[in-house]
Amino acid sequence: MRLLPSPSAVVAVLVLLPSAVLALPPGAALAAEAAGAASFTISDPRIKESSGLAASRIHPGVYWTHNDSDDGPYVYAVDSATGKTVARVTLTGIGKPRDVEAISLGPDGQLYVGDIGDNLDGSWDHVWIYRFQEPKELGDVTVKASQFTVRYADGARNAEALMVHPVTGRVYIASKSEDKGGLYEGPAELSTGGPNVFRRVADLPWVTDGAFSPDGGRLALRGYFFAKTYPWKEGRPQGGGERVDAPWQGQAESVTYAADGSALMFGAEGASSRVLAVPTGPAAAPSAAPPAKPGSVPEAPAPGGPGTPEAPGSFSKGALVLAAALGLGFVAKRLLRRRRAD
Repeated sequence: MRLLPSPSAVVAVLVLLPSAVLALPPGAALAAEAAGAASFTISDPRIKESSGLAASRIHPGVYWTHNDSDDGPYVYAVDSATGKTVARVTLTGIGKPRDVEAISLGPDGQLYVGDIGDNLDGSWDHVWIYRFQEPKELGDVTVKASQFTVRYADGARNAEALMVHPVTGRVYIASKSEDKGGLYEGPAELSTGGPNVFRRVADLPWVTDGAFSPDGGRLALRGYFFAKTYPWKEGRPQGGGERVDAPWQGQAESVTYAADGSALMFGAEGASSRVLAVPTGPAAAPSAAPPAKPGSVPEAPAPGGPGTPEAPGSFSKGALVLAAALGLGFVAKRLLRRRRAD
């Protein structure tokens, strides 16, 4: 479930966000496709709330995704060449998924699925991670997954981003909060024998997903109104990061690197949702934010203040109306789902 910023925060962003709806820069998609990563549309009608992305390493051009909630223990493989689902994996050996928000591929060739959302906004005392081996052959299959219980050292959190480092295999979770978001580091190895305690190692802005670069040297983070990549050293993000010209996608929920690192792939919820490729390197302009001490990622700046993300184009009246409608719709969705949860 999406727990979005408060209505006042949404209004503030809509009124003050300068100069742009986040739109894909002209030529960016073509540049990404030339480098080997292509934008695509998810055509499977069963995938209505794509909330995470992970690029396969053994199946070129294939991306793993899943629905947010109210679906089941399913993970889908989508071929970016056609947008069609080429495999649905049914997980067994786990409980009923509650609020699945993220997926990441580890160096061990296993997929990690983060059932880490919190429909009650940080009141569940534990969440789960599911892990299973990426299938060598694509097709509908049922697999037995490992289930890991997760607790946070400083209390319950709502989260939507789970990242497995491609070299160390360490698992990280980014909590989602307007004023106290953070990056949490898991133990060196996850255990099924008891709770896995995740400890806060850095402050973060409002994050809906994240991903490590294939070489593990950078961490990409996205929210509804920003995207940045950070150098990753000694197990921590460094400095203020570099802005990425991410596309405006409304309910922006997912990001991953293409398998070759040539592009960042940005996804969103909704039927027939579009996954957009944005090339790495030249597409990421240096951030105007001041440097931060190592191990600390600056909080998201106040709307309109220094370091506020910018993007090409103009924030037209039509875009404002669209953004306002989306914001109100998100808030309504939040209230309805929380009522249902109650």
